[in-house]
Amino acid sequence: MTDAPNYGFETLQIHAGARPDPATGARQVPIYQTTSYVFRDADHAAALFNLQEVGYIYSRLTNPTVAALQERIATLEGGAGAVCCSSGHAAQIMALFPLMGPGLNVVVSTRLYGGSITQLSQTIKRFGWSAKFVDFDDLDAVSAAIDDDTRAIFCESIANPGGYITDLDAIAKISDAAGLPLIVDNTSATPYLCRPIEHGATLVVHSMTKYLTGNGTVTGGCIVDSGNFDWSASGKFPSLSDPEPAYHGLKFHETFGPLAFTFHGIAIGLRDLGMTLNPQAAHYTLMGIETLSLRMERHVTNAEKVAGWLETQDSVESVTYAGLKSSPYHDRVERICPKGAGGLFTIQLKDGYDACIKFVDSLEIFSHVANLGDTRSLVTHAASTTHRQLSDEQLAAAGAGPDIVRISIGIEDADDLIADLSQALEKASA
Repeated sequence: MTDAPNYGFETLQIHAGARPDPATGARQVPIYQTTSYVFRDADHAAALFNLQEVGYIYSRLTNPTVAALQERIATLEGGAGAVCCSSGHAAQIMALFPLMGPGLNVVVSTRLYGGSITQLSQTIKRFGWSAKFVDFDDLDAVSAAIDDDTRAIFCESIANPGGYITDLDAIAKISDAAGLPLIVDNTSATPYLCRPIEHGATLVVHSMTKYLTGNGTVTGGCIVDSGNFDWSASGKFPSLSDPEPAYHGLKFHETFGPLAFTFHGIAIGLRDLGMTLNPQAAHYTLMGIETLSLRMERHVTNAEKVAGWLETQDSVESVTYAGLKSSPYHDRVERICPKGAGGLFTIQLKDGYDACIKFVDSLEIFSHVANLGDTRSLVTHAASTTHRQLSDEQLAAAGAGPDIVRISIGIEDADDLIADLSQALEKASA
């Protein structure tokens, strides 16, 4: 299916990576619940371990169910290859792993999911890495943050929690000029609304837990390799350009070309970090992706209607949805996310923190959970949950202050959602 570029998105989301099982003819991708695979002979085993032949060795590295999912996501994103792993946070670490080293840094947007801010500001210090947080609307500041030790630029296409849309074209120009890979978290947009590689991204990461799976059942992550970056040009990425001791001096970029990052992610990343996606989770995500376009269309339609209504309510100070004409990011929708601004945004309540708590506790259809991108409508008070570890300054920069509620609009009846929000706002203002 990856050799059929004329197929539409809706066809590829069902068929890419899926072939009838050669043993049984099963039409749906089977769950290959196995740890290991029988080698044809000793020479076959040696060829696999030497990366001279592609195949299955051990399910920490490769699995047929996971491989089908990897091909499907890579196809939908327009990438050369993909590596799936256990969560979105695992995907971020695996994306940085071949690029970074002690003393090196990554330039990242201030508008990120709170867990990502914590991971990049605190956890990666344990590896000797560091992150420089910059407002990505200030292009001069992004350029100024880059130094000789910078190895990547990182942002979200539609930022969580506020639904801000990043000007990927402008950021890609900066990364290209610096000779650095641009990593874009496309979780909130999905490839149906935004294809970051077409805007200059080198790598695309996903928390498949959210919209790709879409049903709140399993966690998973994915790194998509555009295949467009020259890892050997600058000497800054020795993991990909220099001889690899663990494979008798093999050079990933020289050997695998556009698939260098993908092969490294499996042969080194999954081998040594062990952030493996289990085949049952891959199966759930494959089934979820089959309806991705239908769900995203409904998420967008509902979000536009609900956000428009919320904007008219006296108790609501502001709504951050980029699909509203009042949004400062509205002009980016057609260029970056031409099929809509997604289903995620925040509202600011005039009565502050206490009103937010009353509001989320009064909702009936909306579920108060630490997740987004479900078929069900979800709500989170970020300052007391997902972004709780952040300082007041970080909360403000991320758009997750104490008077802010994050709303993830599902695919229910929009009028029912509005009625639920209405009664909860009334109780919160009482």
